[in-house]
Amino acid sequence: MEKTCTEVWKNCLQIIKDNIPNQSFKTWFEPISALKLDGKVLTIQVPSLFFYEWLEEHYVGLLRKTVKKQLGDEGRLEYNIVVDKSSNSGSPYTTNMPSNGNGAEAKFQSMPIPVSINKDIKNPFIIPGLKKLTVDPQLNSNYTFENYIEGDCNRLARSAGYAVAAKPGGTSFNPLMIYGGVGLGKTHLAQAIGNEIKRNMPDKLVIYVSCEKFCQQFVDSLKNNTINDFVNFYQAMDVIIMDDVHNFAGKEKTQDIFFHIFNHLHQSGKQVILSSDKAPKDLAGLEERLLSRFKWGLSADLQIPDLETRIAILRKKMYADGIELPNEVVEYVAHNIDNNVRELEGAMVSLLAQSTLNKKDIDLNLAKQMLKNFIKNTSKEISMEYIQKLVCEYFEVPVDMVKSATRKREIVQARQISMYLSKSHTKSSLKTIGAFFGGRDHSTVIYACQTVEDLIDTDKKFKGYVHDIQKKLKMT
Repeated sequence: MEKTCTEVWKNCLQIIKDNIPNQSFKTWFEPISALKLDGKVLTIQVPSLFFYEWLEEHYVGLLRKTVKKQLGDEGRLEYNIVVDKSSNSGSPYTTNMPSNGNGAEAKFQSMPIPVSINKDIKNPFIIPGLKKLTVDPQLNSNYTFENYIEGDCNRLARSAGYAVAAKPGGTSFNPLMIYGGVGLGKTHLAQAIGNEIKRNMPDKLVIYVSCEKFCQQFVDSLKNNTINDFVNFYQAMDVIIMDDVHNFAGKEKTQDIFFHIFNHLHQSGKQVILSSDKAPKDLAGLEERLLSRFKWGLSADLQIPDLETRIAILRKKMYADGIELPNEVVEYVAHNIDNNVRELEGAMVSLLAQSTLNKKDIDLNLAKQMLKNFIKNTSKEISMEYIQKLVCEYFEVPVDMVKSATRKREIVQARQISMYLSKSHTKSSLKTIGAFFGGRDHSTVIYACQTVEDLIDTDKKFKGYVHDIQKKLKMT
């Protein structure tokens, strides 16, 4: 019986998984799906041009060997690439590309154009009357990749940033658009790319500018009749990092001038890095021609970090500051501030300041007292929704699955523990609890609670699960 494309790719993945780090496998191979098998040609679908380029540059040898092992010496691999997922149409636009079978050929070549900075070009970052021959990149030296903790919430964006930093203007993800909510690390990552480029390629002209600053400079250039100097300065850059491009909304003339600067840079093989609080398709008040260019490259989102990533961020800051805190204090801060990295680090700074000024060791009680006002708005009441979120986070299961009809063991376990904790930690009735967890009746809740109590008495491992979650609830 002939193998299906799914079977062939599954066998390939088993070999690949044994030959690369687990994290790399999760990042670069789990998102891939097998599409079809036509004779000796296996077609797989990858999420973007970014994936295609990365696979061809780093794993093409391994892919070629595994495909040939499954399909014979004539076995070949082709890619079906999702080019744009941001369109409003139901199905994304895709394109097919063959595997080159050679990492060197797979790399996209940049087209550098020599640029000599004329000393007469006016630098809008320099105070009038002061002469400066070099361009200050306006980067914060603390914003580096070393200080940027990687997690599932930012892995794609961080990997893309590394690729851009290694070859600015020479990859398919130009522009690189980084988007996400407030305080999730957009500015840090964008500037980390700039710092890495300057470290490895000091001759590159890199500039970081916020959208608001750019708009103000444009207005000043209009007032002073120096618009040509303004445009020439930015068109001379090798890398432009534009922060918060959503602030272009409603500024038609500024959008127009940036459109022309963008076109010049892109056509000259220069790198553009953008950040925004929304995905390109969700940006309002921007011209369609500018939005279309924002979608040319790769759009990578930053999501809210999970508990493990939040703890890692705090430990990184503790290490950098040369201090140690009890694990329960670190976990308390990470549990109670879960949607903003900036607030998370701010809470730690506040805690350290209080400890230094009062010359006291920090324990959990002191941490609760000192951070009471800080986390007042972010700490959560013990509600069924919060219990469900905490349990799902602990067992690493999707929240929506707990309310579904599935009978998978891990989902049932999470659902029953959630019901048990909801009964003991909230004032909700059995009927209300059942309705919340997928429209179940009160008898299901009673059964779930009894099952959990029986397992606590007979299963030491299960008892540990419940104890850990209850401990986390006490930190709320």
